[in-house]
Amino acid sequence: MRRLILILPVAIGLAGCADMSSSQRATATGAGVGALGGAAIGSLSGNAGMGALIGAGVGGASGFLIDRSRTQ
Repeated sequence: MRRLILILPVAIGLAGCADMSSSQRATATGAGVGALGGAAIGSLSGNAGMGALIGAGVGGASGFLIDRSRTQ
């Protein structure tokens, strides 16, 4: 039961990405990676939540811009 509770949100999240465009996937991936990195760095300074928010914003913007530069 515990394993199902952990796997179910991941499966639902991945299923939601099935119809995304390349640009949307790159933006979402950048935001996710940025949030993880920002939370890790923010936890060192005592504010993981703010670090995750900043990291998600920077990562999402970076992912979007990188995808746009590749498609042109």
